[in-house]
Amino acid sequence: MNEHLILGQTLRFSGDPFDAPFETVTHISTSGAVLVRDGRIAEMGEAQTLRQKYPQIPVTDYGSDLITAGFVDAHMHYPQTAMIASWGKRLIDWLNTYTFPEEKRFADPDYAADIAGRTLDLALAHGTTTLTSFCTIHPQSVDALFHAADMRGMAVVAGKTCMDRNAPDGLRDDAKSAYDDSKTLIDRWHGTGRATYAITPRFSPTSTPDQLRALGDLWAEHPDCLMQTHLSEQVDEIDWVRGLYPDARDYLDTYEAFGLLGQKGLYGHAIHLEARELDRLSELGAGVVHCPTSNTFIGSGLFDMAGLKARQIPVGLATDTGGGSSFSMLRTMAAAYEIAQLRHVPLHPAQLMWLATEGSAQTLHKAGEIGSLNVGAMADITVLNLQSTPAIAQRSTRTTDLWEALFPTIMMGDDRAIRDVWIAGNRHQPRSA
Repeated sequence: MNEHLILGQTLRFSGDPFDAPFETVTHISTSGAVLVRDGRIAEMGEAQTLRQKYPQIPVTDYGSDLITAGFVDAHMHYPQTAMIASWGKRLIDWLNTYTFPEEKRFADPDYAADIAGRTLDLALAHGTTTLTSFCTIHPQSVDALFHAADMRGMAVVAGKTCMDRNAPDGLRDDAKSAYDDSKTLIDRWHGTGRATYAITPRFSPTSTPDQLRALGDLWAEHPDCLMQTHLSEQVDEIDWVRGLYPDARDYLDTYEAFGLLGQKGLYGHAIHLEARELDRLSELGAGVVHCPTSNTFIGSGLFDMAGLKARQIPVGLATDTGGGSSFSMLRTMAAAYEIAQLRHVPLHPAQLMWLATEGSAQTLHKAGEIGSLNVGAMADITVLNLQSTPAIAQRSTRTTDLWEALFPTIMMGDDRAIRDVWIAGNRHQPRSA
């Protein structure tokens, strides 16, 4: 039996702070302890109590650093790692100028393996312990990411991106190969170790109705898989969809008509939603994913966090690398706060932390397994130094509680704030450390 005791300030959730007063669903200990046993959280409590109860097991004491669940990035594109922060205008221009040329390179398995490892190491250095990623049309790009995650013990959600139109030569498949390749990858990876497969049409403009229908059939055959795509990111994108699917009631209907709308669907961005779309997402409990740094970087619009949460629509949080301009979920939380402020709905630090951990895990249908510091969850843990820079440290001298101490790190923190990361109970010190 492998046991370890981790000491420090602890933060965990017993409910959604959007649905209940945050004070009733957050649990803070200024001198807490986490008992890790065989890769899972076995017990939570006070440091003195658990040290006396388990006097013989190894201890790591982080003092006043904050122990929290590892961050869960619910939507990103690992093939865009190398071209993150590329100057661009609108989504379609940005795809054609930067994204598609870079994704062609993933026909080379060695290149795919290099970027997969690089992406996961950057994520870990920023405290992210689970990624949900689009790959490219190349099956080897999926193999590369799942293999790299397995080597690090990480839980990863990913799938082959399917496109059979409005994409350049070398980045198009067809309805049959999209189905066949995805099915082979599901058989190879889904449920293997900590891997979860997501059937992945990029978005309606790059798939013909035949391809969407084939992927809908595949999802019906494998309902335990997730399905990820994009929805209503920009207004000119929506106009493009209307032209390509003139019979559709709205953007969401281009998925619904082909069996690609369901509770285990992940719909990235979801900014400019119509009333029917909101109704259907709410009825089915399908998840949407907020990508705030991407939405501001590409000028997409302001996500309606309060409106979606009021409809009981599951919401995850994501970097959307490389449309998003940071690998950091701290920076992502800060951007989510700023967008909510522009909508005149301030988000409490408890709500931001919940979105980056429990909320994202919920959209991935992995609540209680990842993104949680509760007993029974996998011991994927991030430890935050709440005085990581001089600017943050000087602010901390005036704080009166944990939330005031944590908020400057959310707003100004980066990889220097990541004191340590644990993956399935194994310590993984970030390279930047």
